[in-house]
Amino acid sequence: MIDSICRRLNGKRILIAGFGREGKSTLRFLQKYMPEAIVGIADRNESAFQDFDKEKYSLYFGDDYLKVSSDYDVVIKTPGISVKDIDIDFSKITSQTDLFLEAFHNQVIGITGTKGKSTTSTLIYHLIKESGNDVILAGNIGIPILDCVNDINERTIIVYELSAHQLQFINRSPHVGILLNVFEEHLDHFGTFEKYKDAKINVLRYMSDDDVAVVNNDLYRSVSRQLSAVSVDFENADFEDYNINWEDIPLLGEHNKKNIKSALCACKSYGLSVEDLIPHLYTFKSLEHRQEYVGIFKGVKFYNDSISTIPQATIAALKTIKNVNFLLLGGFDRGIDYEPLVTYLKENPLPYILITGQAGQTIKDKLQTAEYKGNIFEYTDMESVFVMLKKYAKSGDVCLLSPAAASYDRYKNFEERGRIFKEFANKF
Repeated sequence: MIDSICRRLNGKRILIAGFGREGKSTLRFLQKYMPEAIVGIADRNESAFQDFDKEKYSLYFGDDYLKVSSDYDVVIKTPGISVKDIDIDFSKITSQTDLFLEAFHNQVIGITGTKGKSTTSTLIYHLIKESGNDVILAGNIGIPILDCVNDINERTIIVYELSAHQLQFINRSPHVGILLNVFEEHLDHFGTFEKYKDAKINVLRYMSDDDVAVVNNDLYRSVSRQLSAVSVDFENADFEDYNINWEDIPLLGEHNKKNIKSALCACKSYGLSVEDLIPHLYTFKSLEHRQEYVGIFKGVKFYNDSISTIPQATIAALKTIKNVNFLLLGGFDRGIDYEPLVTYLKENPLPYILITGQAGQTIKDKLQTAEYKGNIFEYTDMESVFVMLKKYAKSGDVCLLSPAAASYDRYKNFEERGRIFKEFANKF
């Protein structure tokens, strides 16, 4: 299978576009399996090449770092690189995902969705592993797929978490593909919601008759008609015969019940026994930053839901975590529609909303226009949040970080935002 990737790239001048985690992974693969290949590396930031052997490879950086793509036969694009405003020959673009799926398609369960993909991917991996099967987990979860090729044999099941960025330039779909949901997100990268949605649907678009598409009810009605693959509506899947005790599974909320159903449908479609998988539902540990109970400090309960970067995710958290008194909202504004959240909050007002960033200001303006009745305060950093909590919070209150916005106006990522929140909570 590795040979098929090498054959596709053989004799080609290769440009790696983006030199973060996945870009470095691509270079390691080429160094190991194609040491004679002509390779260039392009990244906007010169700092990406710090402590790097600049003699062996052609390096390109600065605002025009991708103009050199015309000098190469293949561009292996990494997820963080947007080409929406760049003059580039799209026919040259491939990716780790595209190369890998072409080689290992039959062994892959691929999972995408605006929200829920990490939880669902990790759950599938847990179920398959604990039931005694050979399985790996990779992709958007933080493990570049080409780093895993040496761990794969003909029996290995590959659970592949896929972002829209990874799916944008592919020509092959997984054998079993899960599309959980599609909401507005990453408009700064794709430009329009339609282009973002189009990238997501690629997880199913290139399936054959022997493949299986696992989709939610709405997408089943709209997408399944366009596919030659077998389509499964996971929301309406019936698992009553298995006597699942949903209350004992450590995943809260109706949205997670859907994630669980999608995982079981995918495993069943791959040929695994649902009966064998069920016991392992109860031993799954939920992921950090996802409606995570931090603890109770001075009588105040704290929940970390930093992963929630869209309104729909924050609404789901508010439906799951009851009696929230303090809600932390806002961050980087990517131009998404906050009306669903504003409508929900107007109908279900909270005592205190704490907002930050441009997204927070957008939400505040919309709430004020809607004549929202609760208190709205602005904060500049996490320290100022806890200054306010010490002033207003009382024993029995609930504080929830569920921002409905991206983090990178102030933090490196949502993980850093969540960790800092937890650090302050533990000192409260």
